[in-house]
Amino acid sequence: MCGIVGYIGQLDTKDVLLNGLEKLEYRGYDSAGIAIRDDADLHTFKVKGRINTLRERVDDSIASTMGIGHTRWATHGGPSAENAHPHQSSSGRFVLVHNGVIENYQELKNDYLGGVTFGSETDTEVIVQLVEKNMETYQDTAEAFRQTISSLKGSYALGLMDKQDPDTIYAAKNKSPLLVGLGDGFNMVASDAMATLKETDQYLEISDQEIVLVNRHFVQLQKLDGTVVHREPFTAQIDVNDTEKGTYPHFMLKEIDEQPFVMRRIIQEYQDDSERLKLDEDIRSAVKACDRIYIIAAGTSYHAGLIGKQFLEKMAGIPVEVHVASEFSYNMPLLSEKPLFVFISQSGETADSRSVLVKIKEMGHPALTITNVPGSTLSREANYTLHLHAGPEIAVASTKAYTAQIAVLAILAVDSARARGLELDFDLMQELAIVANAMEMLTDQKETMDELVRENLGITRNAFFIGRSTDYFVCLEGALKLKEISYIQAEGFAGGELKHGTIALIEEGTPVVALATQENVNDSIRSNVQEVVARGANDIIFSIQGLERDSDAFVVPHVHELLTPLVSAVPMQLLAYYAALHRDCDVDKPRNLAKSVTVE
Repeated sequence: MCGIVGYIGQLDTKDVLLNGLEKLEYRGYDSAGIAIRDDADLHTFKVKGRINTLRERVDDSIASTMGIGHTRWATHGGPSAENAHPHQSSSGRFVLVHNGVIENYQELKNDYLGGVTFGSETDTEVIVQLVEKNMETYQDTAEAFRQTISSLKGSYALGLMDKQDPDTIYAAKNKSPLLVGLGDGFNMVASDAMATLKETDQYLEISDQEIVLVNRHFVQLQKLDGTVVHREPFTAQIDVNDTEKGTYPHFMLKEIDEQPFVMRRIIQEYQDDSERLKLDEDIRSAVKACDRIYIIAAGTSYHAGLIGKQFLEKMAGIPVEVHVASEFSYNMPLLSEKPLFVFISQSGETADSRSVLVKIKEMGHPALTITNVPGSTLSREANYTLHLHAGPEIAVASTKAYTAQIAVLAILAVDSARARGLELDFDLMQELAIVANAMEMLTDQKETMDELVRENLGITRNAFFIGRSTDYFVCLEGALKLKEISYIQAEGFAGGELKHGTIALIEEGTPVVALATQENVNDSIRSNVQEVVARGANDIIFSIQGLERDSDAFVVPHVHELLTPLVSAVPMQLLAYYAALHRDCDVDKPRNLAKSVTVE
């Protein structure tokens, strides 16, 4: 993994590919490369590092209207120019880019490629070498590509070029995202529509184990057995202007600031003309029919799922389990008789979650995806989808998608409660409007947060976050944000749990961030704060208006108690942002991370 762009048409390929790859930088990567074809040859340029370094390496004098490009996040073999994509076959005839993981690459290498000299440590190079090997038998690129794909086990999104074929890019996918972008006199392939929005908003979906022949003037979809597939294109629901940073120094700060507007957009999208809650009747029926909900997610989405569990159980009275996607596939619990699976994913492409989706579909269980990308794999393959309406999120560290997930889960819970005949004592949409206003107040206090970070997190190596009840789940997310972009070792704990061993790590000056937004546990969490202060900790208490005390570091505006995670998340995000900023970290593209994790 992590990003693929391919183009065949009339424009200068170099610019199209490099611009497209820049649009995929948000996904995270450690190396990049492109291969372009002129009238006589294939030319490959690869670097360890960023796209701007690749731009400097590419030969501007080469005229080309066909090429493929890639940003890599290391899986097999470390970050290096040699391991970067595209990879070439031994003769140089074929070049290939690949997202995913080939599980049987070593077996294929041993069985079929014993005499081949490899130039990288990657599983990807096995694929392109195998295409060249299969040409000895089949003498046809499409057939050699088909036979190669038939032998692969694992996940892949592929783009292949043949030096002897000036008219075709060969593409295929299995478990990894890939789309065909359609144009007039050109066509494209990309792992993410955002890479091609400058050229087109028309796309063709590729299903697993399908091959695509991409020509300047036509596109042909085929099954592995050669059967031609006909499928209608769709229009991407993304505004290209939303992918620009504007006057902001970083996408993350822009996306933090956008959260009030996202809340208002969610209110608008999930209300009818009479300002009543609007949800798909099929989703409502599916929730009403289930006896237990299983939330499947990873990372930040998992933390949102933990809060969603509170909503669904407290408001709707539905038992809920929340599971880490990567564990669920291999350690599935005993399921209830009528389960409903809810998949939460910003990108809708998370490989771990899709692995679970495939299994539960085989078992005949219904699935609902909550995602920011309606045309994503998880959205297409689930029975139902709830859209986050957060707009493109470019920074690797999720902010507005996280709070959008929480808001949509609250909407699902309230709607489910009403479908079950339960009356709630508050108007959710009105309360979300209050949340939006509170978020706006919080995003206006950046200078306060900046100073708070300077005073408390300037040179620290580690930090702890503690909270009770729902605050604990927000602490998990706060700790994740801090560690993923500032590289400060941070951990979130239930307030009463720190003393059961981990308090041994508290030293003089250790920052301990505490959340106090829940009235029923306010005294308890403050008692936990005193326990760590007595061991030398530097306490940083974030409380909510009405529960604040004079010594608290920061007070968030009052909102309905069930919805406090939506406002307490904002200062946690700003805390992480300024900590990363003052450490000169790459805020939008932290090391080793990817936005869309498309490998298991």
